[in-house]
Amino acid sequence: MILALRALGVGDLATAVPALRALRAAHPGRDLVLAAPGWLAPLVDLVGGVDRLVPTDGLGRPDPALRTPRVAVNLHGRGPESHRMLAGTRPGRLLAYASPEAGHHDGPEWRDDEHEVDRWCRLLDWYGIPADRTDLDLRRPAPGGVPTGVTVLHPGSKIPAKRWPPGRFAALARDLAARGHRVVLTGSPDERATAQRIADAAGLSADAVLAGRTDLGRLAALVAYARLVVSGDTGVAHLATGYRTPSVVLFGPVSPARWGPPPGRPRHRVLWAGGQGRPRWDGAGSHPTLAAIGVDEVVAAVDEVERAVRVCRAVAA
Repeated sequence: MILALRALGVGDLATAVPALRALRAAHPGRDLVLAAPGWLAPLVDLVGGVDRLVPTDGLGRPDPALRTPRVAVNLHGRGPESHRMLAGTRPGRLLAYASPEAGHHDGPEWRDDEHEVDRWCRLLDWYGIPADRTDLDLRRPAPGGVPTGVTVLHPGSKIPAKRWPPGRFAALARDLAARGHRVVLTGSPDERATAQRIADAAGLSADAVLAGRTDLGRLAALVAYARLVVSGDTGVAHLATGYRTPSVVLFGPVSPARWGPPPGRPRHRVLWAGGQGRPRWDGAGSHPTLAAIGVDEVVAAVDEVERAVRVCRAVAA
């Protein structure tokens, strides 16, 4: 058994796809087991190559099903807690970043400013396992009854600092609807009220509010067959990357150099007002680098990615 730990969220799993596929290629005859939250199961199925998901929330005592893997791989973090958890499975070998606090001196040094995809590819490369950072595509699910060809606006985030102001999402929704986009609003059940307020302010119908009405599998299908996605730096943005769905991603407290779409893909556009030092912030509401992004900038970015899509289609034809 090859055990990989990534007990985090949607974007975290999506950025680990190249590393997981590299592990699959390096160990074709062994079971690849992923320790990750159970609710990610629909997305794990779309990654492909993972034989089994062992539901794992947090970094506590490892599940007995994870005992004595041939190789354990820490795709979760720098340690020491994640290292200690994997060491508790008694692996034949542990592949991880160097963590003297955990007693693990093997492995490369951690870099704080590294892109999350590159971080895990570099880890495996250090151990002689080549990984392709561009191998991010997810399997396309069946539509499963979700609307296709829609423009997905995802205003929410678990982190308040990463939320673009709702009033601007409403203005954006009005503008895009006037241009002929069929706009829908996604989010968690806790974000449904915010999505409803945005829809009301934008003059959208009640069926445009899908927040709280899509599980992860249906959300992935919605993004896979969407016309466009506009979101903050959150899991939905990584789904758009995985499906090559045109997207505009709004970054705030974290640089897109660490979590943004890969370069060289014109159908993905990043907006970020940072880069000149971290502005002063009282910790409330949207981060200043996110609040600095205007509606007109997002509309212009939408136009750019849609032009890029037309060019790509013309070249392919």
